[in-house]
Amino acid sequence: MTSYSVSTELAPEGSWMKSSYSDQQGGNCVETVNLPGVVGVRDSKQTDGPALIVTQTSWANFLGSIR
Repeated sequence: MTSYSVSTELAPEGSWMKSSYSDQQGGNCVETVNLPGVVGVRDSKQTDGPALIVTQTSWANFLGSIR
């Protein structure tokens, strides 16, 4: 997997989706982007920061475990 120094190198700004569970007042916020075979996850308060990159299977397992 290629390493990305900032999340906007992974995917353009408009393609990131904010979680519906995120605090709309700027508190705890998570954004994701679906890419071929992987999911990028980042802090929406630091859009120029790094992104965690996980497989789609790992992301689905994570979401299933917290539901």
